[in-house]
Amino acid sequence: MTSKDAEVLNGILTRSASPWMDGSGELGSVVISSRVRLARNLEDVPFPHLLSENDASAVMEKVFEAARNIGEKGFGGPVISISLDKIPPLDCQVLVEKHLISPQHAQGKAGQGLVLRHDEAAAIMVNEEDHLRIQVLRSGLELEEAWVLASGIDDLFEQNLDYAYDERIGYLTCCPTNVGTGIRASVMVHLPALAVANETSRVLTAVNKIGLVVRGLYGEGTEGQGNVFQISNQITLGQTEKEIIENLSLVVRQVVTEEVKVREMLYRNHRVEVEDRVFRALGILSNARKITSDEAIRLWSDLRLGVELSMIPRIEIKDVNEILVLSRPNFVQKFFGTALTAQERDIRRAELIRKHLASRGV
Repeated sequence: MTSKDAEVLNGILTRSASPWMDGSGELGSVVISSRVRLARNLEDVPFPHLLSENDASAVMEKVFEAARNIGEKGFGGPVISISLDKIPPLDCQVLVEKHLISPQHAQGKAGQGLVLRHDEAAAIMVNEEDHLRIQVLRSGLELEEAWVLASGIDDLFEQNLDYAYDERIGYLTCCPTNVGTGIRASVMVHLPALAVANETSRVLTAVNKIGLVVRGLYGEGTEGQGNVFQISNQITLGQTEKEIIENLSLVVRQVVTEEVKVREMLYRNHRVEVEDRVFRALGILSNARKITSDEAIRLWSDLRLGVELSMIPRIEIKDVNEILVLSRPNFVQKFFGTALTAQERDIRRAELIRKHLASRGV
C-alpha cells in the first residue's frame, strides 16, 4: 500500500461520517441503510479455507489487478486496495465497526484483502468465506440502487476473472446457502418504538416465518444493540435477484409501517414519558464525563427516536448516526492514536460525543 493509500485509509478509519449513514435515503427515519452483497469465486481454485497462504496471496493479487483494470470509472469513485495482514489488528476492527468487513475477515490472515471505495459506498472483501464478496452500501431503503452498482462492478470483475459458475445451479459458493445468485440483500432498521411496546419479537418472528433472516447490528451471531436489526434474504437459489430484492423491500416497508404506527401511538398516548426518555438521553450524552459503549448505544437509540419525531430540531439524523460510530471501542482508540485502558476509553468516548453534539449547537 502506497503512502497516499495509507493516508486515505487513515482518513476513513478516523472519520465518523459515512455517506451511506447520512439519513438521506427513502424511509431514512427507520431504515438506516441498505446493502447488497454478491459472493463470487474463481474457477478451478479451492475455496479460501482450503488455500495455502501463498495461493491465497495469489488470489488476492489477481483481484487487486482486476480492480486496477476496472479503475475509478468502473467503481463509481476512487478505490484503495489493502492487504489486511499488513495493517494493525486495530484497523481491521475499526473496519468491522464501520460495516466494511465482517468480523471473520478482521482476522487479517495472509491473503485476505479489501478493495475499498474512498467514500465507503463499495467494498470487495477478498478471501473471506468466498474469493470475492462485492458489497455496496446505500442510505435508507435503496436496495435497487445498491443492486445496480453491485451488479455493474460484478460484471467488470467477470470480464477480468474466470468465475466458478454452473449453467444449471448458478454461481458456486463456499456456503450452500449462497449458491445460485450468490446475492445477500440486507436492510438495517432502527425499531425503538416496537422495543418500548414489547412488539419487536412479534414483528421479527413474523419476518422469520416468511423466509427472511433477522440479525443484530453487526450481522450473523450479533445482538440487536440499540434496537438496530438487519433483515436479509435467506434463499439465493430458485429466485432471481430482482425477486429477492422486491420481496425484501416489501417486507421492510411493512416493518417500517408497524414501527411508525407504534411511534405515533406512543407519542400520542404517552408524550411526557417519551419526551422524558429522549431528553434524558440527550442530557447524558451531551454532558457525561464517562460512558461505556453499551450505555452510549442505548442512549443513542432514545436520542434518534426523538430526532425522528422532530423533538430536537437542532440535530439531524446524520448527526445522530455518527454517534453510532463515535461510541465504538476500537474507533475511539484509533481516533486518539494511543493505547487506552477500558476506563480511559470510556472517558474519551464521552469527550468525543460531547464535542460532537456541542458542534451541532446542543
